[in-house]
Amino acid sequence: MLRVEVLGPVRAFGADGVPVELAGARLRALLARLALSAGRVVPAEVLLADIWGADGVPNTLHALVHRLRRALPAGAVESLPAGYRLALPAHIVDAHRFEQLAAQGRRELKDPARAAGTLAEALELWQGTAFADVDAVFAEAAGARLAELRAGAAEDRFEAELRLGRSGELLADLEAACAARPLRERLIGLRMRALAAAGRQSEALAVYEQARGRLAEDLGVDPSAELRGVQLAVLRGELDRTGPAPGRLPARLTSFVGREGELALLAGLLDSARLVTVTGPGGVGKTSLAVAAAARHRAHRDGRLWLVPLAAVEHPAGIATAILGALSAGDRSGGSGDPLARVAALLGTGDAVLVLDNCEHLAAGAAEVVRALLEARPRLTVLATSREPLEIIGEALCRLGPLALPPEGSAESPAVRLFLDRAAAVRPGFALDESTVDDVLQVVRQLDGLPLALELAAARLRSMDIGQIARRLDDRFRLLTTGNRAALPRQRTLRAVIEWSWELLTEAERALARRLSFFPAAAGAEAVEAVCAEGASAYLLDALVDRSLVERTGSGYRMLESIRAFAAEELTEAERARIRARFTAHYAALAAEHEPLVRTAAQAGSLPLVTAEYGNLVFALRSALNSRDAPAVAQLFGLLHWYWYAFRYDARTESFLAEALTLGAALPAETRAALAALDALIGAHSPSTDPALVRALIEDCLRTGAHERYPLLFTVTQPIAHRLGLTDLAETLHRRAQPDPWAAAVLALLAAEPDAAERFAATGDRLWTAVALALGAQAHSLRGDHPTAIADAARAIELAAGAESQHDVPFLVLLATLRLRAGDLPGAARELDTAEELTEIRGLRHTALELWRGRAELHRRAGEFDRSRQALARLAGLAEQLCLPEADRLLAPARLALRLSEGGPARALLPAALAAAVANGEPATAAQLLARLRHQEGDHPGAATALGLSQALRGSFDHGDPELRSLIAQLTAGLGETAYHQAFQLGAELSAESALTRLADPVSAV
Repeated sequence: MLRVEVLGPVRAFGADGVPVELAGARLRALLARLALSAGRVVPAEVLLADIWGADGVPNTLHALVHRLRRALPAGAVESLPAGYRLALPAHIVDAHRFEQLAAQGRRELKDPARAAGTLAEALELWQGTAFADVDAVFAEAAGARLAELRAGAAEDRFEAELRLGRSGELLADLEAACAARPLRERLIGLRMRALAAAGRQSEALAVYEQARGRLAEDLGVDPSAELRGVQLAVLRGELDRTGPAPGRLPARLTSFVGREGELALLAGLLDSARLVTVTGPGGVGKTSLAVAAAARHRAHRDGRLWLVPLAAVEHPAGIATAILGALSAGDRSGGSGDPLARVAALLGTGDAVLVLDNCEHLAAGAAEVVRALLEARPRLTVLATSREPLEIIGEALCRLGPLALPPEGSAESPAVRLFLDRAAAVRPGFALDESTVDDVLQVVRQLDGLPLALELAAARLRSMDIGQIARRLDDRFRLLTTGNRAALPRQRTLRAVIEWSWELLTEAERALARRLSFFPAAAGAEAVEAVCAEGASAYLLDALVDRSLVERTGSGYRMLESIRAFAAEELTEAERARIRARFTAHYAALAAEHEPLVRTAAQAGSLPLVTAEYGNLVFALRSALNSRDAPAVAQLFGLLHWYWYAFRYDARTESFLAEALTLGAALPAETRAALAALDALIGAHSPSTDPALVRALIEDCLRTGAHERYPLLFTVTQPIAHRLGLTDLAETLHRRAQPDPWAAAVLALLAAEPDAAERFAATGDRLWTAVALALGAQAHSLRGDHPTAIADAARAIELAAGAESQHDVPFLVLLATLRLRAGDLPGAARELDTAEELTEIRGLRHTALELWRGRAELHRRAGEFDRSRQALARLAGLAEQLCLPEADRLLAPARLALRLSEGGPARALLPAALAAAVANGEPATAAQLLARLRHQEGDHPGAATALGLSQALRGSFDHGDPELRSLIAQLTAGLGETAYHQAFQLGAELSAESALTRLADPVSAV
């Protein structure tokens, strides 16, 4: 059979391989043009235009065709009414054969060994420049097209060879290719990869810089995202140098961040289960995780793993065909019949892994195909990704959530690392520093750590700064629209990703999802059913979980913020008003039910529920305040005020209190009285000490029964009544508390009665039992009973931790202090280590203040003064971050200066330190500091009197501090026992008020 070559000089060969004589450039041009359309008719007017242009005439063409017929075998050129045809199959023309092999080689890149062979065969067909000896109109455009295909095939062959680990052998060819086409970015990237794989990273980076300069100079453009991705991979040392990487997985264009735990889980599941499905919401990174896990699997190393993208498959019938396409890429044997049977045949009987990506829209069909293949091939494993399970017996699930967010007070997490990685790719040099950290954390948290959302947000750094992005997240669906143009349309933007999942829901599921969007936090099933009302069945809720629109968190359910924002947009105003009313009513009733229970033995069951629903309870209070629903405010306030005071501080407390007071007479009388008293006595402004006002407030509370409705009021009203000398009110409060065991226990605690802890224990309130034990431990320590003090503090920690209260951390610091006072410095260090670990995990910045005070005191008592100064520096820095008054930072430095006998610094620090101690409720500690300073300055009688002040201020002397005992021994030795006692009594016999006045007087004190 005749063979025609156009990839070089135009030539023809007979069946015997003998060249056909083609005399004349026009004759060769006619053959080449007909060869490009081998087997198809070319109209005469097209031939005229393609060979001669406007100068062509029909008679000349007829003569040329006649000559070509005589040169070629009989029947090779046919004359037809519509034109002329080279009556030969296309594959006899080298250009057609090349195109077929080049396309096949590209498809086979998943199998680099096969692809390399195919592409080498394609490129060997070239003998020079296409149509090298032809001067015709068509030759320039056709030649340019074929040259572009040749360049692409050469790049594909380089790619295949790189994947086979042959970087060293390719470097010379890649250098020559880049020299010939210096602006071709894929070639540049391939050369960089080969250099990096050969261990020549610096040269690879130099190639990038040269290319960047050339692109800017010649074209006025920056390197593409793909080429920048190669540069980043070289910089990070991520390009593989270990040799061939067989298998059928796409090359990663970006780094893979986080997911170490999920990768380990998938590795275990793939070893133990035959079907593993990675489920999760759109944009969470299911495909990336599956590809990363597959790349580590032994089947990938053995070339027995195939990735099958199903996102573009529109009908279940196309699933088997898609798998067949992945398996048979490069298979030249063809075949017909049932695609599923052919898939099973191609898989063979050995170990194999299929990765089926994006199954959610074909879940039922995918399940049938997978079931059939698993039954037919016992050594096959399937790894699927889907927004819902395939629901086949034996299916193992890996539920994928967003990347972990940073804990409070920290900027370290996988979500932050991903954002910074993508941000640096878009805006080189972008980093986490003082100017960006707050905005980065806001972006990461508001986007729930969802990888796609983070990548889209990072892409916005091309045109915005990080602050602008953070401020625009309320309109996230308009903001996050710059995505990956190479992705399917439904995977390019945040809205498109969520909308795709939304469209797969039934109408009943959409209705429930819309209503769920009103919940700002995770909610229990009962709350969902009560608020969402009709249609909110457990089955529908589970369906939303299966479809990755809702997450199950412990015993509750929540939506990712982006999904919630999308669903909220689907709510009509009428539906929103109806849900708001149900929401507020439900949580007001929940608060009324659990407010008395959290102070009893039922606390163990109620407190976890209140904690789990806390975000919704606060939102319900906000909703009730906005709608001026006074009864709901009263119910919610009763529970939440207790929670804020006893369990969890919330900075919004005082603003809620002030806003609730604006409801005025609409509030129940006892609620209004309680709010007014709390606002005046512990509110944001200076607490009132006007006896007449305080009396009026307390009497109003007593008259309305506010204490009975809100027993926590006793913790505020009883102490201030005593302090202001309102004895009659104090006695009345005491009588009113007695019928309520919990309120009576509060008053016992305030009076420092030794049985306060037992009284709280009798009520079943573990939290306040822990508080009472901690305060009792301090009293035991003051008496010098260190074993009892330490035992009580340890019990307080146990109770607080059991109730999941954050008080266990300050109790640990207290226990460390008690051990210090008992002389157990190693034990104190252990307690502080545990406290520090919990503080970091929970991000408790205020608790960290106590921790570093404890560290400074530990090192001071151990004689490690440099370490004590370092701890104090940490304390000062943290206090500055939290905007605390300067005096709050001076108590511990004053102690250290006194210990080091640094009289000057100690005297300079002491006035502010004394003020800080008094303000913090530690006036006795201030008196003890004053005693140390006077002793150092030689005023021994003054030191003894200051110690007496400490007893007057505390009501008892601190017999448990070994340093104080040492000071007393030195003063007694210097003064004599009688003189010491007389000087001590001068301070001890003063009233607490007089002692405080004397301590606060800068002249008499210092």
